[in-house]
Amino acid sequence: MSDRNRKEKNEPFGEIVKSMNQFFQEKPVRGLLQTMDDFFKNPFPFASSFHVDLKENAHEHIITAELPGVNREQIQLNVFDHYITITVLAADIFTEEDSHQNIVRKQQTMKKASRTIPLPHPINEKKVKASYQNGLLQIRVPKQKGKPILIDEIK
Repeated sequence: MSDRNRKEKNEPFGEIVKSMNQFFQEKPVRGLLQTMDDFFKNPFPFASSFHVDLKENAHEHIITAELPGVNREQIQLNVFDHYITITVLAADIFTEEDSHQNIVRKQQTMKKASRTIPLPHPINEKKVKASYQNGLLQIRVPKQKGKPILIDEIK
């Protein structure tokens, strides 16, 4: 008797293990398990934020956001009072078809990341300039100049 036949006879759960392995290799279960594996490898792929750098010079505040792999159309900028909010929306659609061009599985995901940057003065949105190139968003906000107030001398 060969070693293989002896091993199969001595293993009481051999058939059950074989059935379970076949079950987990079937298409729907394998797809579900792969999705779960992908999630646990990277549970927050886009995270809820991204790196933002704020610098200033004598005339303006310069906000730089690192957004690699993001299209310009996915970026939204909002100004409210003395806050600038950068929002990135990304939608992915994945479709799997069988050999007859029938859709077997369709998956759609929406990802949203947002950062709000406070500035020390109200922002005039008409004077804000933004540019996006090679994954770097740069926002230039001119500084507001206050009006001097004369102080009366009380006699």
